[in-house]
Amino acid sequence: MKWISFVYKEVEHYGIYNDSDKTVVSLIEMNGAPKTLCEAIGQPEFMKAAVDFSTTLKRIKVSDVEWLAPIPRPTKNIFCIGKNYRDHAVEMGGDASIPEHPIIFTKAPTTVSGQNALIPAYESLTDSLDYEGELAVIIGKKGKEIDRENAFDYIFGYTVLNDVTARNIQNRHHQFFLGKSLDATCPMGPWIVTKEEIEDPHNLSIETRVNGEVRQQSNTSQLIFPIDEIIHVLSRGMTLEPGDIIATGTPSGVGYAMNPKRTLKAGDSVDITIEGVGTLTNNVQ
Repeated sequence: MKWISFVYKEVEHYGIYNDSDKTVVSLIEMNGAPKTLCEAIGQPEFMKAAVDFSTTLKRIKVSDVEWLAPIPRPTKNIFCIGKNYRDHAVEMGGDASIPEHPIIFTKAPTTVSGQNALIPAYESLTDSLDYEGELAVIIGKKGKEIDRENAFDYIFGYTVLNDVTARNIQNRHHQFFLGKSLDATCPMGPWIVTKEEIEDPHNLSIETRVNGEVRQQSNTSQLIFPIDEIIHVLSRGMTLEPGDIIATGTPSGVGYAMNPKRTLKAGDSVDITIEGVGTLTNNVQ
């Protein structure tokens, strides 16, 4: 099942995407429907009823809607895991930079944008805007002190995320937050795929293309810290809640690590494809 948020006739909706005929159905008019998909994720009984009810609803052509991020306005910062692929850690700092424990930082909620949204080039702020293709985990229920063996019980689904980064700002401030939190620098989508659709999230190919050229190509099997460990670590002293977003890290091939550097500029297109999840497409302007 693919859950989406979108704008139709100037009204924000959320609902279900149908692969077979490239249509969407809106669930906002169901009796007792939560206002947003983020709120709905926290109401499993509603979500189950919505799946059945959706077959009776009018289908809207995808061509008639404006895509939003599945969760357009998260209630918290996006949790991000740094240097979680060994080859990326090495390309950014050599063998000594491979972490012994998860590196955790966040991106502000105002960074979030959706499928086909424009990524601002921020030419007055940075000459080193970079892409980072990542698998993101969406939390499905409230939990704290979550054991690794139970971690997947707390997952609602998965989406594609681009952790766009202003490298010069990141380096200047010796901390990730500011360089990671420019507005509209966290495209995600196009939808959330429910966890039941993904047999093994630790065996998914991931590929980033810039202007059609493959820049990143790896597999989630290469994660240093797997998803269950990440959830366990985050939840040891902090409550995770429905709709929380966890970006699991990016593989090697970022533009800043190339020689010469090949970071993003206005006019570039970025496509990130994760096996079984989908393709996120954005242009830089």
